[in-house]
Amino acid sequence: MYNTLAGQVSGTPMQLGDAALTALMGYAIVFLGILLLVIVVVIVSRIMTAGKKKAAEPTTPAPNRDAPIQKLESTAPKAPGSAGELKLYDTDPKTAAMLMAIVADKMGKPINELRFKSIREVK
Repeated sequence: MYNTLAGQVSGTPMQLGDAALTALMGYAIVFLGILLLVIVVVIVSRIMTAGKKKAAEPTTPAPNRDAPIQKLESTAPKAPGSAGELKLYDTDPKTAAMLMAIVADKMGKPINELRFKSIREVK
């Protein structure tokens, strides 16, 4: 049998105190290793999030859900094939126009053959 404390091979088993000390030292080393790993992960995550914060653009505040409805109305005469008024909820006209163009393209139909009643941003 190998006695780890004495560093020699001996025929006598370890005493209870020696076994407890060896076990506690092993637990302590593993615990310190895990603690060092946690510290490294925290430091790396702070470095990564600091880099993302610098690269991120300033965000605009979210529009109010209770904001009044915008209506796209024009004093100009309506184009042939237009389908009337469009109500916008929490959406600007530029985004609404882009969405209507995308829907028309995906459906494979001209935009003047589609009727959009309202557009609402889903949050």
